[in-house]
Amino acid sequence: MIDIKLIRENPELVKKAAEEKNFDVNIDRILEIDAEIRETKTQFQEARTTQNQAGKEIAQLEGKKKQEKIDGIAKLKDQIGRLEKKMEHLEAEFHDLMMLVPQIPSRQAPRGKDESGNVEIRRENRVPEFDFETRDHMELGENLGIIDVPRGVKLSGTRNFILKGAGTMLHEAVLRFAMDKMVARGYQPMTIPVLVNEEIMEGTGFFPVGRDDAYICERDKQALIGTAEISLTGYRANEILEKDELPLKYVSSSTCFRREAGAAGKDTRGLYRIHYFNKVEQVILCEADAEVSQRMHEEILMNAEECLKDLQLPYRVVEICTGDMGQGKVRMFDIETWMPGRGCYSETHSASSFHDFQSRRLNIRYRDPDDGKLRFVYTLNNTVIASPRILIPIMELNQNADGSITIPEVLQPYMGGMTRIAKTGPE
Repeated sequence: MIDIKLIRENPELVKKAAEEKNFDVNIDRILEIDAEIRETKTQFQEARTTQNQAGKEIAQLEGKKKQEKIDGIAKLKDQIGRLEKKMEHLEAEFHDLMMLVPQIPSRQAPRGKDESGNVEIRRENRVPEFDFETRDHMELGENLGIIDVPRGVKLSGTRNFILKGAGTMLHEAVLRFAMDKMVARGYQPMTIPVLVNEEIMEGTGFFPVGRDDAYICERDKQALIGTAEISLTGYRANEILEKDELPLKYVSSSTCFRREAGAAGKDTRGLYRIHYFNKVEQVILCEADAEVSQRMHEEILMNAEECLKDLQLPYRVVEICTGDMGQGKVRMFDIETWMPGRGCYSETHSASSFHDFQSRRLNIRYRDPDDGKLRFVYTLNNTVIASPRILIPIMELNQNADGSITIPEVLQPYMGGMTRIAKTGPE
């Protein structure tokens, strides 16, 4: 959510942001409702004041004048009731429309209508060449007996899977590696709920936009999270922080759930686009300062890149354009890792800055000691590692001619010293 004052003072800027982000929201109607709400509040307050004053005067009156005053109070009561109902309807419409207004993107963000407008920033680590015919991760995993998609589908339907044996160990190893790296960098590890109230989904910007992609428990008005960002960012909802607490740096490893409602027929083979996965997520709450937010954005991006460098995986960093970045983001970078089986760089990480978009919805503020005023924090998040998607490049880039997989050196301590996954069993 953005500040209504910004919409009042510069509606054309907000309209431009909606156009650049491909959001259809009636800014003029928002302004009309805003004006009507303020006028109705004034009428309500005036009626209340008159009612209270009349109530005090009644005790001093008798006879006809007293009855006239009582009749007047009854009319005021009816008027107040009508104004309350009007306010209720206006505020409901105002809230629904405000939930659709996008954040103003950074001037530095590339402008574009869709992913074709994204801009490559840099590439790191050389894409290797193989002197044998390579296999994709599914062929490797099935031959080694570490991936079982058919039985995953039998249990839970399409886009589900089962990891087994060394596959599970590799999955857990990469998550532990990423978590340990972040804790060593001073991020507070958190174990968080994966089922949250709908208010938290709305507060982080996943509802109402994106609602179709969530698994919802209607009876309890809760939803399964698609990322630990939701719980980590909502952790301090409706709280007032002190400035010296900031920045708050959190990290969590959680299971994530996504319906992939808009991905029918897309990426149906393998582990790339699935309904549940595990992700180590980093979240920062910092002071309301654009320069501080930019430094934090660079930091979370660097944290993810260093994981990929330690794993010796080739990747590229792409800045996301306005038409592809989503509703709440000010600026966004993706990291795409090379996947030989797909023959391209494919998304494995997303680093986003929101400024006060999420904190306004969640009502997370801090007190500035310089002037005593309350300000909304700025929020940021980024993937550290998401698995099993990251297993795709790990397996495919470390495969051998005999179909075995060499385990990256940094993961070997997490796998009991195992160095290779082979058909005859781990070594």
